[in-house]
Amino acid sequence: MHKILIGIFAHPDDEAFGPSGTLLHEVKNGAELHLITLTAGENGRNPDSLPDLAKVRLDEWRKAGQFMGASSMHHLGFIDGELDNLSMIEASKKIEKIIKDIAATNDSSRPIEIISTDLNGITGHIDHIVASRAAHQTFFKLKDQGYPMTKLRLACIPRSQTGDKPLTDFVFMEPGRLDSEIDEIVDNREYFDEVKSIMLAHHTQREDCQTHLNSLKERVAINHFIVVE
Repeated sequence: MHKILIGIFAHPDDEAFGPSGTLLHEVKNGAELHLITLTAGENGRNPDSLPDLAKVRLDEWRKAGQFMGASSMHHLGFIDGELDNLSMIEASKKIEKIIKDIAATNDSSRPIEIISTDLNGITGHIDHIVASRAAHQTFFKLKDQGYPMTKLRLACIPRSQTGDKPLTDFVFMEPGRLDSEIDEIVDNREYFDEVKSIMLAHHTQREDCQTHLNSLKERVAINHFIVVE
């Protein structure tokens, strides 16, 4: 039985610049993908001085979601850069309802898996941390309620990409994960062209996109995960 896959992220481009290769791979192998973004990314880069960046970024997100084959997409309406403890609790409640609604239209034994971000937020961004904690809270609550939650996969980056020192030029960013901390590596380089298209769909964030592509090239399609069960 093919899984239901729920992607939970803070900003519209987080899955595109993160585990999009794995999300695409899963859909190609029969998974039913549902994407959730907590915010519209309205306080992100705005190189074209767009008056309604939120709308444009959500449109970009929906285009990228189509490229990934998402069955549904849900924007929770939180403000970019303003997530906190209360946001985490409220987001968890909203995510729980979304997953229950999806489960209600499927066989009760159909496995449900969540993909989100490393608890350290990868870059240290508080919004990423809140999204990850909301994903954790929802996963364990639904599991306790008897839903067929199989695992929670947390996209992370390896120490080999970051070096051993933390970064302090913006928010505090821990070094990447040691090999011993990484449970799963998924090589999606066969889908690199599609992954690149998913990333390029976020035109307003093209500077970050190009940084990723210049740095990693085809390796941007290799995803690393910590797995929680």
